[in-house]
Amino acid sequence: MNEDEKTFSKIGFNYLLLALVPILFQIIIVNIIALWDVNLIRSIDNQTMISSLTNYILILPVFIYLMGKIESRKITKNKIGIKKFLIYLCIALTLMWIGNVAGLVITTILGNTVTNEVVNPIEKLIQNSSIYINLIIISIVAPIFEELFFRKFLIDRTIRYGATLSILLSAFIFALFHGNLSQFFYAFLLGAFFAYVYIKTGKIIYTIILHAFVNFYGSVASTFFNSARHNILQGITMANIGDISIMAVYLITLIIVWFIGLYAIFTNYDKIEVNDSQREIYLEKPVRTVLLNLGMLIFIIYHIFRILVSLKIIHF
Repeated sequence: MNEDEKTFSKIGFNYLLLALVPILFQIIIVNIIALWDVNLIRSIDNQTMISSLTNYILILPVFIYLMGKIESRKITKNKIGIKKFLIYLCIALTLMWIGNVAGLVITTILGNTVTNEVVNPIEKLIQNSSIYINLIIISIVAPIFEELFFRKFLIDRTIRYGATLSILLSAFIFALFHGNLSQFFYAFLLGAFFAYVYIKTGKIIYTIILHAFVNFYGSVASTFFNSARHNILQGITMANIGDISIMAVYLITLIIVWFIGLYAIFTNYDKIEVNDSQREIYLEKPVRTVLLNLGMLIFIIYHIFRILVSLKIIHF
């Protein structure tokens, strides 16, 4: 195994630990809480807060230590204007919806094939959690930590192999890490786009804000929309002006964002310039070097196993 393969193997092992160590933390914390009051861990909101604590906060210093052992590069910083940022936001939301549709179609087909209902875990979480949990954890905490984990820490250590490789690897690891097909497609599209924005600007704050808006629209805003739609479908006499207003604002925003996002994608896809100025190393066999090493293979196998379990193809 050459030095480049060792680097990517370390990355694979690090992201495997990013998935496994929080499980250990969670087991310890849940058992401690259960000794005090077992009813506390039956609450979806409490489970979400424990998951956030273990998946983001407690693992952060461990992950910083692990990734600190891999050589990194600082990304060249560039500012973008408000207009460009708003276009990026429309593109991100459009990619989310495109990925959602792709995931829905694939999981529906697979659900019929394996005669099991394929459930999107994030939708289940959003439906059962309070609006405050959705706002704080999903719309604020998650974007901050996930952009650090899957963009900054990863891209700073792979940009020397080229921007395209960094973008694709960030998208692939981010998508696989979700552990289910429902989220895989939009996570891949968004992961690639956020990686592109980070490399282009060198400022992780931009992707954190984009990620926060996407999560907000997919959790808090969609919760209000679904509630208003439910009230309206029960009978127009039961629907108040507030429900109708929420539906109208959501749908109008959706149409505007789609129009701008799709227009930006289809008119500029052939003009996209990936900043490859920081590339230092050219890999003769990139797929073999990046993916076919021990650390990355174990990472991939573990998450494929999680996906198969989520599809109920494997019972565990």
